Order: sequence, then C-alpha cells, then structure tokens
Amino acid sequence: MSRPDNLNILRERIRAAEIGSVFVASDFADVTENVKVGVSLSRLEEEGIIMRVMRGVYYKPGYSKLLDEYIAPAPDAVADAIARNYGWSIVPCGDTALNLLGLSTQVPAVWSYVSDGPYKEYSYNGTTIKFKHTANREISRISPKTALVIQAIKTLGKGNIRNDTVEKIISETTPDERKIMLAEAQYATSWIYEFIKTVCRC
Repeated sequence: MSRPDNLNILRERIRAAEIGSVFVASDFADVTENVKVGVSLSRLEEEGIIMRVMRGVYYKPGYSKLLDEYIAPAPDAVADAIARNYGWSIVPCGDTALNLLGLSTQVPAVWSYVSDGPYKEYSYNGTTIKFKHTANREISRISPKTALVIQAIKTLGKGNIRNDTVEKIISETTPDERKIMLAEAQYATSWIYEFIKTVCRC
C-alpha cells in the first residue's frame, strides 16, 4: 500500500475536524515544514475544503441555508489559531472576557486579548482582533479558565460585582475548575482573590 502524501494527510484531518475549526501551518508541523503546509493549505482552499480568513489562517466552513451564506469562524477561534502559530499564550480580556464567560451578551466591537507576545492587531471581514502585551505572570502557570475569570472580574471592577455575577461564574465553571481556580488565584489582586474565594466556596 502506498504511503499517503502530505496533501492527503491534511485533507483527511481537516475533513475529520468540526465545522468552524480554524487552521494555521503550525497545526500540521508533525506532517512537514510550514512552507509546504502553506502550499497545501492554499491547494485545499482551491478545492473548496477550507476558506481563507487572512494570510496563513484558514477555516472549515459551514453553510447556513437560513442565511444563505457561509458562517464565519468564531473570532475567539481565530485568535487562538494566530496565537498557536506564533507560540503566544493569550487570555481574553475586557468586553471579550465578559462575553465569553456569559457576563455580557454584547458582542465586542474589538476582540481583545492579553498576550505574552507583542502588541498586534488583525482585521478581517469587519472583525478586529487585538493582542496586548502583558506581564507573563498574569497568564502563565494558571489554567485558561482561571485566567479568563480573573480578566473578566478585572473588567467589571470592584464596585460592580453583584450576586448574579457569582451565580453566573458558578454556572460557567465545573467543581474541578473552581478547585483549581481557588489555588491559582491566590496570587491575584487581593479583592479579586476574595471574590474568587466566594465563588469557589458557594
């Protein structure tokens, strides 16, 4: 039996992925070098298997019969893909953190993230993603959910915490996540840690 070529490997992986999945060259580093992956992704775009979001970023499209158009990828998935490609650690912040944690139904005008990478901004199809450099200690060595909760609480501010904030965070986290959060958040600002203790002990 002949060995499948790199293009077929990428094609099959993408076909097996969920609709809306976002891909960058580094996702296929185990197959071949990035330059060749880039060529293969361009070929798969020509075949209609993936669509281009921006240079070097592609997604597996899904079609909405109701809207009669292809559904755009989630901005958060695009941000994660960009970060993977460059090896950055990122955490949603500001209105983005509130939206993803369910503390706000307002869609962010700009999808914002703190990052251990450089300040960068990307725009595509009317969507803007912004990465803001921050001290590594704010995002490293803690789980993504703990980091997301901390950024959301920072955005709300000390005087804007309500009972339903506690209830919502509890509903958006598992008991295991809250156990981890209680241990990891002890190095956060004192008022944030006190709030997280309240969440984790409810």
